[in-house]
Amino acid sequence: MLGLSWVNGPVGMGAADRVLRLGARTVLVVVPFVVAGTRLMDVLPLLEADHRVQVVFTVAPAPGGAMCHGVEEFLRSYGALVLPWHQALQYEFDLVLAASPVGVDQLHGRVMLIPHGSGAVRTLLRARSAGPDAEPTHNLDRATLMCRGRLVVSALVLSHDDELAVLRTSCPQALPAAVVAGDICYDRIVASVPFRAQYRRALSVGETQKLVTVASTWQPESTLGRHPELLDRLLNALPAKEYRVAAILHPNIWNVHGEWQVRAWLADSLRAGLLLMPPEEGWRAALVASDLLIGDHGSVTRYGAAIGVPVALAACPEREIRSGSVADALRRCAPRLRPDKPMAGQIRAMASVHDCSWQDSIPQRITSRPGEAGLILRRTMYRLLNLDEPVRALPVSPVPLPRPITGSGEPR
Repeated sequence: MLGLSWVNGPVGMGAADRVLRLGARTVLVVVPFVVAGTRLMDVLPLLEADHRVQVVFTVAPAPGGAMCHGVEEFLRSYGALVLPWHQALQYEFDLVLAASPVGVDQLHGRVMLIPHGSGAVRTLLRARSAGPDAEPTHNLDRATLMCRGRLVVSALVLSHDDELAVLRTSCPQALPAAVVAGDICYDRIVASVPFRAQYRRALSVGETQKLVTVASTWQPESTLGRHPELLDRLLNALPAKEYRVAAILHPNIWNVHGEWQVRAWLADSLRAGLLLMPPEEGWRAALVASDLLIGDHGSVTRYGAAIGVPVALAACPEREIRSGSVADALRRCAPRLRPDKPMAGQIRAMASVHDCSWQDSIPQRITSRPGEAGLILRRTMYRLLNLDEPVRALPVSPVPLPRPITGSGEPR
C-alpha cells in the first residue's frame, strides 16, 4: 500500500527467504492498550523455548481509529517485533492472542480471547461512554463475541464456572468455544506471597513499618478521580518512621494523560516519599508487600482482597456495580475510608484491628481453577496451533521485584 510502512518480518511475501526456520506456526499478539498487554505478557511465557512457534505483535486501533498512547513503547521495551496494523490485517495467523475484543474481528486466524482484568464479566453495568440511559452490558454478550452472525473467537477464556451461566444466556453460540481456565494473574500473585519479605526490602519498607498502598482504577469514579488529594493527605498524616505509602494507578491513567502529567500531578507526593508503581509491573509485588490497601471497584483492589490484604474503600460507584460480583462484595463488606476525616487514626485501626474474615470467600469467587491457569491456557493454545504440547514443566512464576518511581524521578 502506497505511503504505508511495512516490516520485513517472519510472515508474508518473501518470508521464506528471511526466516531462520521454515514451517513455524505464527502467533499474533494483539495489544490495543497497555493493560491488555500486561495480561498477555503473563501468557506468552507458556510458549517459551518452542522453536516451532514464531510470535509477532501488533497495536490495534480503537473503534474510531485512534491509537492508545504508550502501547508501542510498551511492546518495544520487551523487544517485540511489532507489525503495523494495516500489515497484520493482510496475513492469516495460526493463532491470534488477545486480551480485549478490540479489532480482533478484522484479523485472520483462530482467536483466543482472555480477560484483561479480574473476571470476564464487567464489574460496572454499563460503560461510562455509553451514558446513564444505556442498557446494561458485559463482555460476554453477542455484540462483543459475534460479527455479522459469525463467532469471532475460537477459544473464549473464562475465569470462573459461574461465567458459563452468563454466557449461556447472553451468547449461547459461544459456549463450544468457552474454556474455564482460572486467572493466571491471580495465580502469579499467590505464587509471590512467600516472597513478601523480599518485596518489602525492595520497596525499602522497614521491619517495623507498615506499607499503605493506594490503588486507583481510571475514570472519575475511581479512588484518585474522587479524591485527588488523598496521597498528599496520607503522606502528611502518617509518621514516616512508622509508614510507607505506595500508589498503583491503572495503566489507562498513564496512557490517557501521559507519564509526564502523572508525575507532575504527584510531584509533591513523590518528594514526600511516595512509592509510585510503574504501569507495566510492580503493582503485584506491592500488593503482596502491603499491610493495608485503600482502593475502589477496580481489579487491583479485588486481587488484594483475595490474598488477604486488609482492604478499605475510598470510592465506589454504588449504583453501577454489578450485583453478585466481587466488587459488590467489597461494596457491601469492606470498611470505608473517610477522606473528610483525620487520616492517622483511621489508618491505624484499619491496618491492625478490623475484621477481614469477609475476605475469605473472595479467592473462590475470582477463580474456579486456582493454580491451573497456565496449564489450561497452554493446552488450549497448542490445540489451536495443532501442535503437540511440550513436555517441559510449567511452574507458576512469582512476579519480579518491584522498581518504584520515587522522588528522584527514576525507578529504583
